[in-house]
Amino acid sequence: MAKEIDPRKSKRAVAFELWMKASNPMVTFFKTMDVTNLVKVSNKKHLKFNMLMDYCIGKAAKAVDEFYLLPVGDKLIQYDTIAVNTIVKNKEGEVSSCDVLFTSELEKFNSDYLKYTKQVAENCKDRDLSENCMVIGTSAIIDTEIDGAVGMNSGIFNNPFIIWGRYKKKFFRYYLSISFQFHHTQMDGAHAGRFLALMQSEINNLK
Repeated sequence: MAKEIDPRKSKRAVAFELWMKASNPMVTFFKTMDVTNLVKVSNKKHLKFNMLMDYCIGKAAKAVDEFYLLPVGDKLIQYDTIAVNTIVKNKEGEVSSCDVLFTSELEKFNSDYLKYTKQVAENCKDRDLSENCMVIGTSAIIDTEIDGAVGMNSGIFNNPFIIWGRYKKKFFRYYLSISFQFHHTQMDGAHAGRFLALMQSEINNLK
């Protein structure tokens, strides 16, 4: 469910005044994640690596209150659920967008991820949950290793967005460079830093 709230009565009141009309309110952090445990779980349980990444993203975001607020147009919207978006290669060789509602139950999230990404790939139609969910965008550029990527400031979509490429092996560990873009009205650098730390913790502790 989504509802408009008065930004002046929210804890993002100052940020709303400062950043809503800024020419570029988007901020991008770059971070190298240790994904060794994720690779092990993926191989051992035959689960898709990108699904596990999306799951850890959703679980970390769930613990950060600022993820439940999002500037949409000139309004501040509050949500009570989070979805994670993934980009899917469809049967026509193009890409489609697929939102998956986040649930802390890994088995359920994996089942939904497989069901809806397959559906989107086959019908070539985007699955959009943004009307009722705060959607975290993701894009996996798995054909190459990247050091980072800066998303666009469209002025339309203010959702947080995470991009990554192929993970790298160094000695006996695996590392993944990611970029995390967010709207400064939604959160500050400290909130983004906490989210990334929680994400690393979720990756390390996934069983």
